[in-house]
Amino acid sequence: MNYGEIKNCDIANGTGVRVTLFVSGCTNHCKNCFQPQTWDFNYGKKFDEATKERIYNMLSESYIQGLTLLGGEPFEPENQRELLPFLKEVKRRFPDKNIWAFSGFTYEELTSKGSHPNCECTNEILSIIDVLVDGRFVEEKKNLSLRFRGSSNQRLIDMNKTRREGKVVTFE
Repeated sequence: MNYGEIKNCDIANGTGVRVTLFVSGCTNHCKNCFQPQTWDFNYGKKFDEATKERIYNMLSESYIQGLTLLGGEPFEPENQRELLPFLKEVKRRFPDKNIWAFSGFTYEELTSKGSHPNCECTNEILSIIDVLVDGRFVEEKKNLSLRFRGSSNQRLIDMNKTRREGKVVTFE
Protein backbone atom coordinates (compact mmCIF):
# COMPACT_ATOMS: atom_id res chain seq x y z
CA MET A 1 0.00 0.00 0.00
CA ASN A 2 1.10 3.55 -0.68
CA TYR A 3 0.12 6.77 1.00
CA GLY A 4 0.07 10.34 -0.25
CA GLU A 5 0.43 12.27 2.98
CA ILE A 6 0.50 12.10 6.77
CA LYS A 7 -0.75 15.12 8.68
CA ASN A 8 0.16 15.70 12.29
CA CYS A 9 -2.01 18.02 14.39
CA ASP A 10 -4.92 17.89 11.93
CA ILE A 11 -8.13 19.52 13.21
CA ALA A 12 -10.20 19.28 10.01
CA ASN A 13 -10.81 15.53 9.72
CA GLY A 14 -12.41 14.51 12.99
CA THR A 15 -12.85 15.77 16.52
CA GLY A 16 -9.88 17.12 18.44
CA VAL A 17 -6.29 17.15 17.27
CA ARG A 18 -5.52 14.13 15.09
CA VAL A 19 -2.98 12.28 13.02
CA THR A 20 -4.33 11.77 9.50
CA LEU A 21 -3.17 9.18 6.97
CA PHE A 22 -4.11 9.72 3.32
CA VAL A 23 -3.86 6.31 1.62
CA SER A 24 -3.43 5.91 -2.14
CA GLY A 25 -5.80 4.12 -4.46
CA CYS A 26 -9.45 4.71 -5.19
CA THR A 27 -11.86 3.25 -7.75
CA ASN A 28 -14.74 5.62 -6.89
CA HIS A 29 -13.39 8.56 -8.93
CA CYS A 30 -15.88 11.10 -7.59
CA LYS A 31 -16.45 14.09 -9.85
CA ASN A 32 -14.41 17.06 -8.55
CA CYS A 33 -12.67 14.95 -5.91
CA PHE A 34 -10.38 17.17 -3.83
CA GLN A 35 -7.47 14.73 -4.22
CA PRO A 36 -7.71 12.95 -7.60
CA GLN A 37 -3.98 12.20 -7.55
CA THR A 38 -4.72 9.67 -4.79
CA TRP A 39 -6.83 7.54 -7.15
CA ASP A 40 -3.57 5.96 -8.35
CA PHE A 41 -2.60 3.03 -6.12
CA ASN A 42 1.08 3.79 -6.85
CA TYR A 43 0.87 7.46 -5.84
CA GLY A 44 3.10 8.64 -3.02
CA LYS A 45 5.33 6.58 -0.78
CA LYS A 46 5.32 3.00 0.50
CA PHE A 47 3.47 2.42 3.77
CA ASP A 48 6.34 0.61 5.45
CA GLU A 49 7.39 -0.18 9.02
CA ALA A 50 9.26 3.13 9.38
CA THR A 51 6.09 4.99 8.36
CA LYS A 52 4.03 3.06 10.89
CA GLU A 53 6.54 3.86 13.65
CA ARG A 54 6.41 7.53 12.67
CA ILE A 55 2.62 7.47 13.08
CA TYR A 56 2.84 5.63 16.40
CA ASN A 57 5.25 8.31 17.64
CA MET A 58 2.85 11.06 16.56
CA LEU A 59 -0.07 9.28 18.25
CA SER A 60 1.87 8.96 21.51
CA GLU A 61 1.45 12.67 22.26
CA SER A 62 -1.17 13.26 24.96
CA TYR A 63 -2.88 16.06 23.01
CA ILE A 64 -3.58 13.79 20.02
CA GLN A 65 -7.16 12.48 20.23
CA GLY A 66 -6.87 9.87 17.51
CA LEU A 67 -6.14 8.68 14.01
CA THR A 68 -8.07 9.47 10.83
CA LEU A 69 -7.90 7.45 7.61
CA LEU A 70 -8.63 9.23 4.34
CA GLY A 71 -7.74 8.71 0.74
CA GLY A 72 -7.75 7.72 -1.83
CA GLU A 73 -9.95 5.06 -0.36
CA PRO A 74 -9.07 3.17 2.84
CA PHE A 75 -11.73 0.55 2.05
CA GLU A 76 -10.31 -0.60 -1.26
CA PRO A 77 -9.70 -4.31 -0.49
CA GLU A 78 -5.94 -4.08 -1.11
CA ASN A 79 -5.73 -1.15 1.32
CA GLN A 80 -7.83 -2.92 3.94
CA ARG A 81 -5.40 -5.84 3.96
CA GLU A 82 -2.54 -3.47 4.80
CA LEU A 83 -4.51 -1.31 7.20
CA LEU A 84 -6.03 -4.05 9.36
CA PRO A 85 -2.84 -5.14 11.17
CA PHE A 86 -1.81 -1.50 11.53
CA LEU A 87 -5.16 -0.52 13.06
CA LYS A 88 -5.03 -3.46 15.46
CA GLU A 89 -1.62 -2.25 16.61
CA VAL A 90 -2.88 1.33 16.98
CA LYS A 91 -5.70 0.07 19.21
CA ARG A 92 -3.29 -2.12 21.20
CA ARG A 93 -0.85 0.73 21.82
CA PHE A 94 -3.40 3.51 22.21
CA PRO A 95 -6.69 2.03 23.49
CA ASP A 96 -7.99 5.46 24.54
CA LYS A 97 -7.48 7.11 21.14
CA ASN A 98 -10.30 6.98 18.60
CA ILE A 99 -10.13 6.06 14.94
CA TRP A 100 -12.09 7.78 12.18
CA ALA A 101 -12.28 6.48 8.62
CA PHE A 102 -13.60 8.30 5.56
CA SER A 103 -14.95 6.16 2.73
CA GLY A 104 -16.63 6.84 -0.58
CA PHE A 105 -18.42 3.54 -0.07
CA THR A 106 -21.55 3.52 2.06
CA TYR A 107 -21.84 1.47 5.21
CA GLU A 108 -24.33 -0.73 3.36
CA GLU A 109 -21.83 -1.35 0.54
CA LEU A 110 -19.09 -2.12 3.04
CA THR A 111 -21.24 -4.67 4.85
CA SER A 112 -22.80 -6.33 1.77
CA LYS A 113 -21.28 -9.69 0.88
CA GLY A 114 -20.14 -9.73 -2.73
CA SER A 115 -19.80 -5.96 -3.06
CA HIS A 116 -16.47 -4.60 -4.29
CA PRO A 117 -15.22 -3.19 -0.96
CA ASN A 118 -16.38 -6.11 1.20
CA CYS A 119 -13.47 -8.48 1.77
CA GLU A 120 -12.14 -10.71 4.53
CA CYS A 121 -10.91 -7.63 6.48
CA THR A 122 -13.91 -5.32 6.27
CA ASN A 123 -15.93 -6.49 9.27
CA GLU A 124 -12.89 -6.45 11.54
CA ILE A 125 -11.90 -2.96 10.44
CA LEU A 126 -15.47 -1.79 11.03
CA SER A 127 -15.27 -3.34 14.51
CA ILE A 128 -12.15 -1.26 15.29
CA ILE A 129 -13.11 2.19 14.02
CA ASP A 130 -15.14 4.64 16.08
CA VAL A 131 -16.55 6.89 13.36
CA LEU A 132 -17.18 6.15 9.70
CA VAL A 133 -17.81 9.04 7.31
CA ASP A 134 -19.46 7.26 4.41
CA GLY A 135 -20.66 7.97 0.90
CA ARG A 136 -19.20 9.34 -2.28
CA PHE A 137 -18.65 13.05 -2.68
CA VAL A 138 -21.48 14.30 -4.91
CA GLU A 139 -20.77 17.68 -6.52
CA GLU A 140 -24.49 18.49 -6.85
CA LYS A 141 -24.91 17.99 -3.08
CA LYS A 142 -21.79 19.94 -2.11
CA ASN A 143 -22.26 21.87 1.12
CA LEU A 144 -19.25 23.53 2.73
CA SER A 145 -21.17 24.23 5.93
CA LEU A 146 -21.37 20.53 6.82
CA ARG A 147 -19.09 19.31 9.57
CA PHE A 148 -16.40 16.82 8.46
CA ARG A 149 -17.91 16.12 5.04
CA GLY A 150 -18.28 17.73 1.65
CA SER A 151 -21.74 16.75 0.41
CA SER A 152 -25.10 16.27 2.10
CA ASN A 153 -25.44 12.60 1.15
CA GLN A 154 -22.45 11.67 3.31
CA ARG A 155 -23.07 10.46 6.85
CA LEU A 156 -21.06 10.54 10.07
CA ILE A 157 -21.74 7.14 11.60
CA ASP A 158 -21.08 6.44 15.27
CA MET A 159 -19.73 2.92 14.88
CA ASN A 160 -19.79 2.09 18.60
CA LYS A 161 -23.52 2.88 18.87
CA THR A 162 -24.17 1.25 15.49
CA ARG A 163 -22.59 -2.01 16.72
CA ARG A 164 -24.53 -1.87 20.01
CA GLU A 165 -27.90 -1.08 18.43
CA GLY A 166 -27.56 -3.19 15.28
CA LYS A 167 -28.58 -0.29 13.03
CA VAL A 168 -26.87 2.83 11.66
CA VAL A 169 -26.64 5.55 14.31
CA THR A 170 -25.26 8.91 13.25
CA PHE A 171 -22.52 10.70 15.17
CA GLU A 172 -23.62 13.81 17.08
